[in-house]
Amino acid sequence: MSKSTKARGQGVAYLFLSPWVIGALLLTIGPMLASLYLSFTDYDLFSTPNWIGLENYRRLIEDDPRFLTAIWVTLKYVALSTPLKLVAALAVAMLLNRASRAQGFYRSAFYAPSLLGASVAVALVWRVIFQDWVADPDRSLLVIVTLAVWQFGAPMVIFLAGLKQIPKELYDASAVDGAGWWRTLWSVTIPMLSPVIFFNLVLETIHAFQAFTGAFVVSGGRGGPSDSTLFYTLYLYQKGFTEYRMGYASAMAWLLVLVIALITALLFRTARKWVFYAGER
Repeated sequence: MSKSTKARGQGVAYLFLSPWVIGALLLTIGPMLASLYLSFTDYDLFSTPNWIGLENYRRLIEDDPRFLTAIWVTLKYVALSTPLKLVAALAVAMLLNRASRAQGFYRSAFYAPSLLGASVAVALVWRVIFQDWVADPDRSLLVIVTLAVWQFGAPMVIFLAGLKQIPKELYDASAVDGAGWWRTLWSVTIPMLSPVIFFNLVLETIHAFQAFTGAFVVSGGRGGPSDSTLFYTLYLYQKGFTEYRMGYASAMAWLLVLVIALITALLFRTARKWVFYAGER
C-alpha cells in the first residue's frame, strides 16, 4: 500500500470519526471543564463568575446539613436498589433461560419496563399508586427503590446472555456428582457468571448514584416528606436551577464524580477476590 493511499484511508477514517469527536468536545468535555472552573466560583447564571477558590467545597462539608442528608438518602437508595435489582434480574434470567415456546414473549414483557427508562409518566403513575407511602417519611424512599427494581430488564438481558455461555457439561457433571439446585447455583452458575455479575454491578451502582427523575416526580421536586427522598442529584438540581447557585451546584457535581470514581475503583479492587475468568487458575 502506497503512502498516499494509506494517508487517504486515514483521512476518511478521521472524517467519519469527526462527528463523534466534535460532539464529545462540545457536549461532554467542554461542559465538564466549564463546570470544574465554575465549582471554584460564585456564579448565579446571570452575572460574571467570581473566583472564590475552595469556598464552595468548604460550605458543602461544614455549613450545609442538607448536603449530608442528601448523601445519606442516596447511599441508602444505592444500597437497597442495586442488589435487589440485580437479584430480580438474575432470577428472571434464570427462569427465561429454560426452553419455552413463549420465551420470546416473556423476554419482551420483562424487558418492556426498562424501555420506558426514567419516564416522567411512569413515575407519575407510581406516585398515584403508592400515594399513601409517598406521604410517609419512613416508606417514601421504598417507592423509588421499588420503581428502580421494577425496571430490571437491561441487566436481565445481560445475565441471560451470560447464562447462555455457561457450558452445559458443567451442569451435567454437577448432576452426576449429586449436587442439588442450590449447590449447583453456588458452585457452577455464580462462579461462571461472576464477570457478568461484576459488569452489571458496576453499571447499576453508577446509575443508582445518578438517579433523579423518580425522586423528582415522586417528591414533587422537593425531596419530601422531611427530606426522606432528597437524592443527591435532586439537591444539586435545587441548588443550580431553583436557587441559581450554579457554582455551588458545580462543586456538588464534581464531588459526585469523585465519589463514583472511588467506589468504582473499590469494586474493581475487590473483584480480584470473587470474579472468575475462564482460563485462570
